Amino acid sequence: MTLPELFKTAVKRYPNNALLWEKISDLYTPISYAETYKRVHDIAGGLLSAGIRKNDKVVLLSEGRNDWIISELAVLFAGGVCVPVSIKIDEPGELKFRIEHSDSRFIIVSGRQLFKIDKLHNELPLLEKIIVIDNKEFSDSKFISLTDIIKLGIEFNQAYPDKLDEATTQIKPDDVANICYTSGTTADPKGIMLTHRNYTTNAEQSCTLFEVPEWYVSLMILPWDHSFAHTVGIYTLMKNGASIASVQLGKTALESLKNIPINIREIKPVFLLSVPALARSFKNNIEKSIRDKGRFTEFLLKTALTTAYFYNSYGFDKGKGMRAIVRPFNALFDMILFKKIRAGFGGKLKFFVGGGALLDMEFQRFFYAIGIPMYQGYGLSEASPVISSNTPDFHKLGSSGKTVVNMQLRICDENGNELPTGEKGEIVIKGNNVMAGYWKNEKATAETIRDGWLYTGDMGYLDKDGFLYVTGRFKSLLIGSDGEKYSPEAIEEALVSTSSLIEQAMLYNNQKPYTVALVVLNTEKIRALIQHRNIHPDDDDSLKAVIKAIQHEITEFTEGGKHHGKFPQRWIPSTFAIIPEPFTEKNGMINSTMKMVRGKITDAYMLRIEHMYAPEGKDIYNAENLKSLKMILGI
Repeated sequence: MTLPELFKTAVKRYPNNALLWEKISDLYTPISYAETYKRVHDIAGGLLSAGIRKNDKVVLLSEGRNDWIISELAVLFAGGVCVPVSIKIDEPGELKFRIEHSDSRFIIVSGRQLFKIDKLHNELPLLEKIIVIDNKEFSDSKFISLTDIIKLGIEFNQAYPDKLDEATTQIKPDDVANICYTSGTTADPKGIMLTHRNYTTNAEQSCTLFEVPEWYVSLMILPWDHSFAHTVGIYTLMKNGASIASVQLGKTALESLKNIPINIREIKPVFLLSVPALARSFKNNIEKSIRDKGRFTEFLLKTALTTAYFYNSYGFDKGKGMRAIVRPFNALFDMILFKKIRAGFGGKLKFFVGGGALLDMEFQRFFYAIGIPMYQGYGLSEASPVISSNTPDFHKLGSSGKTVVNMQLRICDENGNELPTGEKGEIVIKGNNVMAGYWKNEKATAETIRDGWLYTGDMGYLDKDGFLYVTGRFKSLLIGSDGEKYSPEAIEEALVSTSSLIEQAMLYNNQKPYTVALVVLNTEKIRALIQHRNIHPDDDDSLKAVIKAIQHEITEFTEGGKHHGKFPQRWIPSTFAIIPEPFTEKNGMINSTMKMVRGKITDAYMLRIEHMYAPEGKDIYNAENLKSLKMILGI
């Protein structure tokens, strides 16, 4: 099945159901499946009229809104390939790479993101049309509004009534639907080719984990280009006749974030997709609300949580054995406290589904206690992305749940041999949800997909009950608090190559609010700097000048620095720890190919890493850095 077929089937089954909800002014307004199909049909006709051909690439750069999914569907109906791009990309070079590398001839962009394209379009010779979702006036013929595309579409479909159907019927399940860019282990992002079959398969697989009745509605909090949101939040709901609501856009990104709790109460979603950063925000807001009500209510919450944690245990053993004793108390706390907390989420919220990054056990227990479980799942874009998830029927807190049906999963050692239950190894999968490969990157494709098996680069194990535990990453990707990932090698290489003081650097971020770095210094250059600046090594205040010089080398990659714009700012280290011993083959921190063994380095310096996330450690002039610097100098 193709995505147009999936959508047309849903329109036939649920024509009058609300598909999309959007709040433009004061109230959310629905658009039915049938109405959405009409708009898709018109835009797709306009794209054909504008010259789009089968397999043409079309970049989609917009905030989550009705016209995001309508535009993607229109591109697919016309036989094109949609290239969804994150609005978080601010560096022109990052955006330009995706547009150029994908060979995109068209861009569909919202008015708010148009300034990014304005800076670049003259440097993109392949680019023919820029379609702006919001109505604006243009002097350049390369630009056209979506309204004008719709007019062209209506005229085209009337003049050539069979052309659009011909374009749609030529699409095959194994044709590429999306090229989704993610950061790989090389300097440049990789374009993940996801086919129509990948998406429709993973939507079907997701439906085996969660029942999705047609009356379900979800507020799409995550960015719509996010693979997790894309498959689970859009196509899985669409397949079942359910509804998708977008967050009301504020004047700024911060204002949009502040709209989320308001929109939740308005839409009354049945489930929400979440990432750790949102979970933390929700939990903090709940706790603040309780604190504001006074000490007694705060004590009541603490007691209620303690009771619920004991009663719920790990979920699968909830209320069993001696835990049954506290059932009446747990029910009482739910009635007098947890029910009121749930009302803040609209009153209909049954559960969250967590993705993007692993959610801390404390948060899983908390949300399970208040009666809105956050079921942890696991996946990656290369798998379309869902591989496993906890569900209402089968869940074990701390795990990533059970795998989807019609997919094989193995835990393999470094030689690709399957390991027995309980042993840790690399997670390897096979199924129709596995990507077609990386766009224009045969080498990376061959390294990742072998004999049809996708080697995820993630480490985990299966327990005796069939629950998957993801314990770490073989990959070196940084993972932010919102689940976004980025490859650190290019930044590390740039730091070392541009800095005279930094000899080696390893960046670290594992679902944290900022990135940190472990740095090994060039002792010779440090000594020369001390001599040149007449720094007194035995004086801490004087020695701080060396640390300041190191910091300056790093801040050259931030705003105002000579290397600004080379990398996304969020991945530039906010602080660093000076390591007194180099990474070498002898100490096992460099392998035979001279690559850092990140796991060993992380394990060896975990205390220093954790220290950098404490207030004292975030200060670059902390005692540990001064101590390491003195060790390097032999003081």
